[in-house]
Amino acid sequence: MVPQPSHLQPSGYYAFSTYLKQRFGQRIHKVTVDSGFTCPNRDGSLGRGGCIFCNNESFSRGSRTGKSVYHQVEEGIVGIRRRFGVDKFIAYFQPYTNTYASIGKLEQLYTEALQHPDIVGIAIGTRPDCVGEKVLDVLERIVRDGWEVWLELGLQSGSNETLDRINRGHTVENFLDAVDRGKRRGGIKLCAHLILGFPWETPAEQLSTAVIIADSGIHGLKLHALHVVKGTALEKTFKDGELDLPTRQEYITLVCDFLERIPPDIVIQRLSSEAHEDLLIAPPWCGRNQHIPDAVRIELESRGSWQGKWFRSDSSDSRSSEI
Repeated sequence: MVPQPSHLQPSGYYAFSTYLKQRFGQRIHKVTVDSGFTCPNRDGSLGRGGCIFCNNESFSRGSRTGKSVYHQVEEGIVGIRRRFGVDKFIAYFQPYTNTYASIGKLEQLYTEALQHPDIVGIAIGTRPDCVGEKVLDVLERIVRDGWEVWLELGLQSGSNETLDRINRGHTVENFLDAVDRGKRRGGIKLCAHLILGFPWETPAEQLSTAVIIADSGIHGLKLHALHVVKGTALEKTFKDGELDLPTRQEYITLVCDFLERIPPDIVIQRLSSEAHEDLLIAPPWCGRNQHIPDAVRIELESRGSWQGKWFRSDSSDSRSSEI
């Protein structure tokens, strides 16, 4: 059994806030930037309509693309500072695929965000099949200049069958390739996005994704609960009675099972989805302020467990084979 490292206490997992305080010696908050990107799974390059769960309005309300990146950063900082009293920030390019443009445009947008005096780095949300070498060149140069850089890759599932069913348009192999190439570039932090709760995946199949994550060598992880929002293909599936969603407790149990099986040095940036109530269809516990981190902490405490407790570099020694 791997002993519980001190950096996991008191939550039982390696919280992003803990990492940032270790890295910068103070609290850091993300400020969202919308630069008007689209997605190859929407504009016809790969497909149209996007992933069956996707409506970016559910987590990023109201386009701000009429404003410059610098103005968005400045405006966002004012509100966050007023609410949380934070002094330094990471500019988070969030909606859609934020490496899906010319290299010149990407470099211009990223640089503009970094010009704000209170920004310490950038986070780039994207797809693993949209991370070319020239994109990595740009991000590596930014790292060399002393900035924090997180490249956030939407994997969603470790099953290619699931990726097909949700119309993702890429494979697990695309993800592993992007991670492998990103790790060769010094200093770029790699974060995976995953959705837990696909009803056609067995618990063992969902936890097999934990093995993929554990073996990939990524630095960070965001977990999201499968949920249904308005304006998506998943909405029709749910209303037709063809989709069973996990209960809040089932999801918390799955998250803890997952955390136990990944390395304790993977930074957990998010534990669940939070959709706006006027767009959320189901389940209701995926709305705002559902206190999922507290519930995960309590569940881990009740198990006498923590992130990485059952992780082994040799998966044959781990408890995952018993699931």
